[in-house]
Amino acid sequence: MLATIGVLSAIMLLAGGAFVYAASNVEKPKYKVLQKDGNIEIRQYPALRVAEIKRNGNRGRAVRNAFSPLASYIFAREREGEKISMTAPVTQQKSGGSWTVQFIMPSKYTLKDLPKPDNAEVRLREIPAKKRVAIRFSGRQNDKLLAEKEQELRAWLKAKGITPKGNPLYAYYNDPFTPGFMRRNEVLFDF
Repeated sequence: MLATIGVLSAIMLLAGGAFVYAASNVEKPKYKVLQKDGNIEIRQYPALRVAEIKRNGNRGRAVRNAFSPLASYIFAREREGEKISMTAPVTQQKSGGSWTVQFIMPSKYTLKDLPKPDNAEVRLREIPAKKRVAIRFSGRQNDKLLAEKEQELRAWLKAKGITPKGNPLYAYYNDPFTPGFMRRNEVLFDF
């Protein structure tokens, strides 16, 4: 019995280590933290290149329906050329009745260097350098958790006299197999 518990514990420890290793070896935007207050940060982001697609429907359905064509683009399934490394986070923002889902491209690429998508729905563009405020949290992203964290961030912004611009941006850093307590999620606003 003790041997079985020991083996299971070792397997869980190795699996947890694999999740941490995989998440830490994915390129993320190199932003500068200008101010930190607990789990809230004001950040200066560099210009970012993204591949994006718009999808209608609720938030969860939109991100699921956008993932396949974006993954097909970066993994060269429907176009010529080299594969593009996966990065984090995947972002999502509501605009009118649709959601824009984005994969951030690795920093080594300019817009001119990126392969042209074969899927006309996949759009490449550059987001200019900007300041954003972010609240970081763990858990499985669902509408309730995102709404709670968005309200927490809005309250912090109001207390600081900062007016956010536009709709919140939701950022997801992990694959769907990462346990909720190990996930990194964020709600961000431009300001």
